[in-house]
Amino acid sequence: MNKQSNTYTIIYISVLVIIMGAALAFAAMSLKDKQQENADADKMKQILASVHVIAQDGDIKSTFNKYIVKEMEINSNGEIIANDAFYIDIAKESKESDYSIRRLPIYVCQLNKNEIKYILPVYGAGLWGPIWGYIAINDDGSTIYGAYFAHQGETPGLGAEIDKPLFCNQFKNKSLIKENEFRPISVIKKGQKPINGEDYVDGISGGTITSKGVSDMLNDCLMPYKAFLENLKNK
Repeated sequence: MNKQSNTYTIIYISVLVIIMGAALAFAAMSLKDKQQENADADKMKQILASVHVIAQDGDIKSTFNKYIVKEMEINSNGEIIANDAFYIDIAKESKESDYSIRRLPIYVCQLNKNEIKYILPVYGAGLWGPIWGYIAINDDGSTIYGAYFAHQGETPGLGAEIDKPLFCNQFKNKSLIKENEFRPISVIKKGQKPINGEDYVDGISGGTITSKGVSDMLNDCLMPYKAFLENLKNK
């Protein structure tokens, strides 16, 4: 075949594309398990961070299994409907406006013999992309023990500060139930106070939209847990 012809060029490029495509597909399939393993480990680290437990690389799964003694899925009535939660897609569930059909995961953490925390995932939107996190609540069903937040692409030095201890640590000891009413924490501009009497933290200076995103995320994602947390408090 004439190597200078258009036919040869087309055949050559087609064969090359097929070979490269097959190689990439094989590589993707070969690495799929490892990628999932890494994603799971990162999620475990984030969950543990909400209760101030630092898991070292190479020991993440064993640390997670040590402290997370139970996973469960509940409904908006506070009823346990399954005993697994890890692979529930919070991004997908948070888009469902009807709380009654959301799948609601809970991670039960035992820090010591008599200290139980309930970790709830949250997911929302910041200025430039998704924001998410985990809220750890004491067994009184109201007081926050710890919080962890992360983001996909908020502005460095501004909205991106939500993942820093200076912001996350503000949530400790805040209450979700005030005057017998369930009121998720507000994130507002420093110096201001909420109008509904809920507990609040200072927003990020210069990160107004991201701060509002966190506030909206907490309200939307914690409200479906209202019945479950009120049951804990009543116990």
